[in-house]
Amino acid sequence: MRVKKQKRHRKVVRFYSACFGFRDPYKVLCDGTFIHHLLQHRLTPADDVLAHLLGARALLFTTRCIIGELRSLGESHSEALEAAQELITARCDHENRVSALVCVESVIGETNSEHFFVATQDVDMRKKFREVPGVPVIYGLRNSLFIEQPSSKQKEFVKSTEEKRLHMNEAEYLKLHKKNLKDEMANNSENDMAEEPQVRKNISTAKRMLGVAEKSKFKRKMAKGPNPLSCKKKKRKYDTSIAKNQDRADGGPTKKKRIRKRKRSSKPDAPTS
Repeated sequence: MRVKKQKRHRKVVRFYSACFGFRDPYKVLCDGTFIHHLLQHRLTPADDVLAHLLGARALLFTTRCIIGELRSLGESHSEALEAAQELITARCDHENRVSALVCVESVIGETNSEHFFVATQDVDMRKKFREVPGVPVIYGLRNSLFIEQPSSKQKEFVKSTEEKRLHMNEAEYLKLHKKNLKDEMANNSENDMAEEPQVRKNISTAKRMLGVAEKSKFKRKMAKGPNPLSCKKKKRKYDTSIAKNQDRADGGPTKKKRIRKRKRSSKPDAPTS
């Protein structure tokens, strides 16, 4: 049973997220009756309990008028007053304190632009916000919390505005039109760059058919620099005779003498008598 209840709550949260733009973290505007109910049934810490209910992180808000109303109730609501003073204070433009219903109604406005969940135990306040599109209501029943299902008026409002949400508004149409113009200009520039070589090729073919020569074929011969080999300095030949005389003068190497070898005959000596 608990799993079914949780699925039903998640479905309601998805409805308001898809149709009215509610986003995580969810803002919950609590009045004095709801804060007192949480403390009375020990549903603490309140931000964790509401985060479990909504399936995402929750930020708890109240107003100065609600805090003033709790202060006027005396000692019976002193604990609720201390808890309310620890919550985030939503801005209300009331110089003098007004009732919680009037204050919350002024904060929500006609369209609930701040995307508040209204948490209350006040029956009149719950009936009031069933008629306002885009305002989900949270209430407590003993030690459990519930989210009211979207009313028939809220569902009718969603159906009537569905046609507008499906189609582009004027600002979105202008933005898309500008983007299409930029893309078209970029494509045209790319096509021009791709066609340029083909145009040049066609011009050269036409010149050839008309007998007009291109400038590149009649390049004028310009004087070039001298041949680098002809500019090389001649090497000086080395005179060997000068080197020999220089060696002799310096007592250098002298000419070797030829050594003669005696030849011995192979005939035997004559016998002596």
